[in-house]
Amino acid sequence: MPRFSIVVPSHGVAGRLSLALDSVLAQSFGDFELIPVCDAPDAPAADVVTGYAERDSRVTPVYSPPADGLAGARTTGLRAAVGSHVLFLDGDDVLVPGALAALDARLGETGDVDVLYFEYERTPWWEGEPTNPAAPLLARAPDGAFAPGRAPQLTGVTLPAWSAAYRRAFLTGQGLAFPGGHFTDVGFGGLVALRAERMAALRTVVVRHLRRRQGDRLGLPDAHHAELLDQAELVLTRAVEQGLPADRLTPLFEQLFAAVLKTAAHPRRLTSGRRAFFRRAGALYRRHRPAGYRPPGGSLGVQHRLLACGSYPAFRALRAVNRGALRAAALLPRPRGLRTRLRYAVALRLPLDRNLVVYCAYWGRGYVCNPAAIHAKARELAPHLRAVFLVEPDAVGSVPPGVEYAVIGSRRYWQVLARARYLVNNANFADAVVKRPGSVHLQTQHGTPLKTMGADQATYPVVAAATGSFAKLLARVDRWDYNLTSNRHSTEMWERAFPSTHETLEYGYPRNDVYCTASAEDVARVRKELGVPDGKKALLYAPTHRDYATGFETGLDLAEFCEAIGDEYVVLLRAHYFYDQGPGRGGGRIIDVTGHRSSEDVCLAADALITDYSSIMFDYANLDRPIVVYADDWDVYRETRGVYFDLMELPPGRVARTPGELAAVFRDGSWADESAAALRAAFRERFCQCDDGRAAERVVRRVLLGEPPESIPPVIPLAERVPAPAATLVRS
Repeated sequence: MPRFSIVVPSHGVAGRLSLALDSVLAQSFGDFELIPVCDAPDAPAADVVTGYAERDSRVTPVYSPPADGLAGARTTGLRAAVGSHVLFLDGDDVLVPGALAALDARLGETGDVDVLYFEYERTPWWEGEPTNPAAPLLARAPDGAFAPGRAPQLTGVTLPAWSAAYRRAFLTGQGLAFPGGHFTDVGFGGLVALRAERMAALRTVVVRHLRRRQGDRLGLPDAHHAELLDQAELVLTRAVEQGLPADRLTPLFEQLFAAVLKTAAHPRRLTSGRRAFFRRAGALYRRHRPAGYRPPGGSLGVQHRLLACGSYPAFRALRAVNRGALRAAALLPRPRGLRTRLRYAVALRLPLDRNLVVYCAYWGRGYVCNPAAIHAKARELAPHLRAVFLVEPDAVGSVPPGVEYAVIGSRRYWQVLARARYLVNNANFADAVVKRPGSVHLQTQHGTPLKTMGADQATYPVVAAATGSFAKLLARVDRWDYNLTSNRHSTEMWERAFPSTHETLEYGYPRNDVYCTASAEDVARVRKELGVPDGKKALLYAPTHRDYATGFETGLDLAEFCEAIGDEYVVLLRAHYFYDQGPGRGGGRIIDVTGHRSSEDVCLAADALITDYSSIMFDYANLDRPIVVYADDWDVYRETRGVYFDLMELPPGRVARTPGELAAVFRDGSWADESAAALRAAFRERFCQCDDGRAAERVVRRVLLGEPPESIPPVIPLAERVPAPAATLVRS
């Protein structure tokens, strides 16, 4: 009986098969049999093998049809083997010199263990440094022979079949064979580790795995990736049947689902059926999750939780966040060119223009939000100030006639940034912008925070990846002189999220002034502009952006919703501003208002708001009109984005979790009943403290005119305000 039987499947590797066979036959240790597995006697690999068999009696080819795959080839070779230990070597890999002698010596030290794991070297096909993936895993294995319970990390599912030598009597006695289909190494390795009673490790490279230029066959796109779940289910089911203790089951579970998650997140592996794969993987995860299991930390832990929740859109986008952040960062203006740097440097040496105010909103999206409202009030109260609005090229059309502007990235853009005394933004200026002594930076923000912001995002991997460097973020915050808030909640959260030395102005949001100053005529005009039919109740549906999702998906079938609630309603669809460049959506009773410049106009036109977790609810509450929260994925959103309070406990009105519940609150009238009004009143008390219609005036007087705090108009109490009237509702 030979010491080793070496099984070498050869399908599709005829051109490199000789390298594998030569590496075996050249070993200094000669007590082995070499079993090449060919497709058929007339296959290309068979021609290669025939020559070797004629020259060396240790070469004994066998045949397995291609339809049986790698698993069938290996099992056929195993059946033909007569050696005391079996090795499996792929037809395009090689044994390193002295490999068999090292294995024989190690087995002499440990005795005839059921499985002897060893290291392997993964070599790039062209250039690059080889890697040794098994080394960290085997470094923690005990010396000598050991029971599997002493090395629970050796589950077998992360090591290829050619990274171990197996006692043949153990394999045959346990009836172990390679499971059919793809990812057979996962199934076989897991079953071997479950059944083995004695193991050992050899911390020496035995096999050199030669990577292919076209990549691993298992990494190529096709439906075969779904078979990974078959192998995982097989191993986990056997583990449960065997009563595997928790200390071994947990690493097995984690290693299997690390592979599953990697496949689920890879956009090029599953060309179709990705959602079905994820759904089945989630069911498998929930069924076999060990009792008391706690997911790992970081991004991987987020993926575990998303899989457990069944949130495929969230998971699909998770690993794309970094790429998206890099693309977004590339759009930010940076004075990289030599000429631009020189011009900016020269302009920074010139005196500040004490009457120049530079405004920007949403990274140049246009003349909108708090900066636009402040600018409009400044033209009234401080006409001596010259204003320049910064916009992207495609937003120039949004700038009203008579408003001076500069295109972001242009020569003039850097000139006004260098000279302006006042800089007003609802986001942040580019990192390259210098905070000059004597200049005044006002951060207006653009919403009340429900979701975590700034430094508070650091513990949420999805958004932390998109945020980028927190050191750079805080450097931008350090340029602020003033930070604007609209309620005490915002004041507290901003101080946590953006710790710095700036002064907080609890003055309200200027963009919300219109909610207390607009008339019924203004409301009618806006509704006509948006195409709202006379007499119809307009429901504004404004879902927020999901950091874990790519593209815009409403999460609600609006056509079915309209059908369910009756003809008296129309829906105004307003996607998050990230998606306002997309094609129009809707038709009939669904009016897409995403591209409308002013969110304030859209809110004025709406008789009620339907949203999820968007900050628009805090602004809309100033109108004292009904709000319904559609929280179909609240648990996932809270887990991945992080929130400052539980919206489900402090909602601004009715809460619906399903489309049916949402339609029901409109059919039965509970969206606008006394109970909903009571919830809204409590919400307004907490979050509408400062939006009284005079916020812009307070900002202009304090920041641009330099008036002392004691001369600034006080906030009108909530009970004394009269919000703009709704078109079809009568307020009590």
